Amino acid sequence: MGLTWPLVGRSEELRLADAAMRRRPNAGGLVLAGMPGVGKTRLAREVVARAGRRGVTVRWAIATASSRGLPLGAFAGLLADLGQDKAQVLQRAAEALVAGRDRVIVAVDDAHLLDDLSAALVHMLVVRHSAAVLTTVRSGEPAPDAIATLWKDRQLDRLDVRPLSEAETVALLEAVLDGQVDSGAAGQLWTMSQGNVLFLRQLVDGAVDGGTLLLDRGVWRLTEPPPVTPGLAELLAVRMGGLSEPVREVMDTLALAEPLGVRLLSGLTDPAAVERAEDAGLIQVEADGQRLQARLAHPLYGEARRGEMGRLRARRLRSRIAEALVNTGARRADDPLRLAVLMLDSDLPPDPVLLTAAAERCSYLGDLPLARRLALVAVRAGGGFRAQAMVANTTLFVGRPEEAEAELAALARLAETDAELVRATVNRATFVAWIVARPAEADAMIAGAAARVADAEQRLPLVALKSMLDGELGQPALAERSAATVFDAAAPTAEAVLMACCGMLAALGLTGRADRIGPYLARGIEASDHSTERSSFRVPLIALQLHGLRLAGYLDELVTVATETWEQLRDIPLGAQIGCYLVGEAELARGRVAGAIRRLREGRAGIEPFGDAGAWRYAILVALTRALAVTGDLDAARLALADLERHPHPGLAMMAAEADLARAWVAAAEGATSRAVALARDAATHAADRGQSATEVLALHAAVCFGDHTVADRLAHLASIVDGPRAPAASAHAAALANGDSDALLVASEMLERMGDLLTAADAAAQAAEIRSRDGRRGAAHTAAERARRLSEACDGARTPALVATARPLPLTDREREIVTLAARGLSNRRIAERLMVSVRTVEGHLYRASAKLGATNRSEYAQLLGIDPVEDE
Repeated sequence: MGLTWPLVGRSEELRLADAAMRRRPNAGGLVLAGMPGVGKTRLAREVVARAGRRGVTVRWAIATASSRGLPLGAFAGLLADLGQDKAQVLQRAAEALVAGRDRVIVAVDDAHLLDDLSAALVHMLVVRHSAAVLTTVRSGEPAPDAIATLWKDRQLDRLDVRPLSEAETVALLEAVLDGQVDSGAAGQLWTMSQGNVLFLRQLVDGAVDGGTLLLDRGVWRLTEPPPVTPGLAELLAVRMGGLSEPVREVMDTLALAEPLGVRLLSGLTDPAAVERAEDAGLIQVEADGQRLQARLAHPLYGEARRGEMGRLRARRLRSRIAEALVNTGARRADDPLRLAVLMLDSDLPPDPVLLTAAAERCSYLGDLPLARRLALVAVRAGGGFRAQAMVANTTLFVGRPEEAEAELAALARLAETDAELVRATVNRATFVAWIVARPAEADAMIAGAAARVADAEQRLPLVALKSMLDGELGQPALAERSAATVFDAAAPTAEAVLMACCGMLAALGLTGRADRIGPYLARGIEASDHSTERSSFRVPLIALQLHGLRLAGYLDELVTVATETWEQLRDIPLGAQIGCYLVGEAELARGRVAGAIRRLREGRAGIEPFGDAGAWRYAILVALTRALAVTGDLDAARLALADLERHPHPGLAMMAAEADLARAWVAAAEGATSRAVALARDAATHAADRGQSATEVLALHAAVCFGDHTVADRLAHLASIVDGPRAPAASAHAAALANGDSDALLVASEMLERMGDLLTAADAAAQAAEIRSRDGRRGAAHTAAERARRLSEACDGARTPALVATARPLPLTDREREIVTLAARGLSNRRIAERLMVSVRTVEGHLYRASAKLGATNRSEYAQLLGIDPVEDE
């Protein structure tokens, strides 16, 4: 794949450089300084290209190490025979470069490599104002005095070209790849390249050519770390320079186990070589408390050195490092984990106790693939039930279902006590409920195991898992009852408390008691800090907190917590995709539709290798379908809905009503607003039947946004019992619409905007504009419409039914507009009748009256009036 690398992420530097070269014709100029590969040459070429388009004559010269040995070697291609009179050579060279032109730029790439005569020529051009001069120089490299004095004496401006930031790297990658790039992939590429464009280019080209960077569902993502290509290895070798054997030992030791304490590193290698490596800029030494820590100066140095190392040498070095850690006591918190990881690929005998403890620590930190790898080695080394439990638990999320099934069966065979039976059952029931989506079977499994365990305290983890399961099944009363049993117990385990808190948070959020979440959240987080096997359940705990905040309307807190959680999860396999969902859902709740779609698409693409991933894929699809429908992108919304229908998840039935709302939003995007209202009401009924008052508010409010005038009384009742700002704002919105009160609609719009829900605030303002327009209050209607427009722009141009009606006002009733929209979408009269459950004759009558009002006679003219492209119904 031939990739084009444009100049992206350099807008400020380009502005400054361009301004410097425009400041004084044929005088002054600019020095661009930076590390190799940072992009200074590319920036210089763009500056002179702009000058060339303004009619400036450009002379481009390149200095090299080989040309440095020749007088005027860098300018050899630009100068003819200058004669034998050395006293006149510089003058004639300067005249040849300018050649009588009014405006000239002389550009010299890598001016630090100029020979003395060439440097003197550049100096002459500047001091005599013969031409403007643009040079690039390498930071940290000595330049000829004639060049260095130009910026030291301020005869030339100096601009230091820095590496790209992470955000600038993302912008460049997406320009190069012409599509969205997964944030994890972008972050990994930025970390490896450190913003060096040359390194980045080598990494991306190698990953694309090798098929490890691929386009998946509209998102570029890495399936494995990008390789160090031969070309990149050569660049790194040049950057590192020739390594003596002692310095190479320092580099290789750090490549396998950075960072290391300087004292420990000096004990493993030659202390003088450590100093030489630091002096050469190959390693960095930083203070960490009372200890000095050493690490490689660039992440790619480690990649390059590991690629050069043979397997036997790497095993020997890991063994030496591990033994040194043991001899120093492995006192730091993460030393046991580092020791265990080194042990995996060393000549040391595996320690099952250490490996199991390290696996539990990895699980707590969220690195489930590494936890599983450590635990598998621990099992083979005789780690027994405890190690196998960690293998089974991690395989649930990072292995194939059949692998998880086998590991769970092995765990059950090892269970000898009631406590081990309970632990094995919790693992298996978790797998059955959420990984293979058979919650009824998991429920029966929990009940069966509970009947076999006589001691009530021993049964508590089963009761707690039952609470969590009932909560996510959308049965809040049952979840709360089981959670209370755990909380009332004398000494519940940390795992039991954590799972019970998950169940309680689900119950409180669904039933509209979000104000009571705080103490249970704090207790659950504390329990996760003391849990060895269920610490990963901290993620669903936070997700359930966010669910409750979203339903209640505490949107500022929602965004803050979601963003913080994303930062914690972004570098963890599967965690990154969950983080995308949490932030995407929060963005969508605020009406920031473009940002929500970006995150949710990334989550959807990245989660596919994990399958259902414990119902996270289902949750992502519910939100993505709604987000795409809100934008009016009907094709994409329909595809997302089809994806959702292919991947239902009964283990997350608490989201069933919201899945119905996603279907309602697709119907609204199609123009079938009466069907959207009916689906939203069905979602509300579903929620009400299960005691999910907060979800009912969300569903009824969606119906109001679609134009439903009939739900004000029910929302007024719910506003009196549901915590948070959403229910009162929704109630005010519904009452104002039912009464046709445009002033009250604007008050409701302001309430919603203060809450942070910009999209429904825009809908309320749009509905106010429509009522005022219908009443002939044109000035007042314009004011309301302008508010709706401002809010919708903040929502990235969302296209809800109310906003579309305001943007394209037509002299039609709601029913006429609905039928005309469906006709414009390409539906036949019979399909419209089936969709709206009316007769064909009724459809024909509405189309006849609408045509008379609009002066339109066919579906293409309808589409033009509505501002939509005709779309064939599927």
